Amino acid sequence: MKENIKFDMTVPCGNGLLNIRVGAIIMKKDKILMVANSKNPEYLYSVGGRIKFGETAEEAVIREVYEETGIQMEVDRLGFVHENYFYGDVDSNLGKLIYEISFFFYMKVPENFEPKNQTFTEDDHKEYLHWISLDSTVKYYPEFFKTELKHPQTAVKHFVTDGRNICTG
Repeated sequence: MKENIKFDMTVPCGNGLLNIRVGAIIMKKDKILMVANSKNPEYLYSVGGRIKFGETAEEAVIREVYEETGIQMEVDRLGFVHENYFYGDVDSNLGKLIYEISFFFYMKVPENFEPKNQTFTEDDHKEYLHWISLDSTVKYYPEFFKTELKHPQTAVKHFVTDGRNICTG
């Protein structure tokens, strides 16, 4: 039945889009699990994705972690709320201004955690999981992870990234 179909929380707003998404903070020792894809392998981002209408943020992050790693995990706690303005870079949103609100959750990582990945981006590029050292010089997003995850706190922190003044080409 159509009313049971859950749609991604991406809403047109004038010429732009509003995204509401979740990200998982999956850490083992001093490493974090990040995702890259075959289209842009040097661009690393957190496990996660858009919340579907009707889901809570916690339900969405649990679903996304399972979809991307093949492992059912529990949420430990909310760590960050991130407001981010940027320009779209896939066919469906190319050049559009996107305002994205993300909730990043620390996950309870099982001792024997061995992720399996079989996911694709919205434009059908294969995704790959990578363990990245917090001291790595590799660039990954969100950028505040590099400093904030070295000294985790129990308080929820709020970040704003504003890329509206960046030239898109």
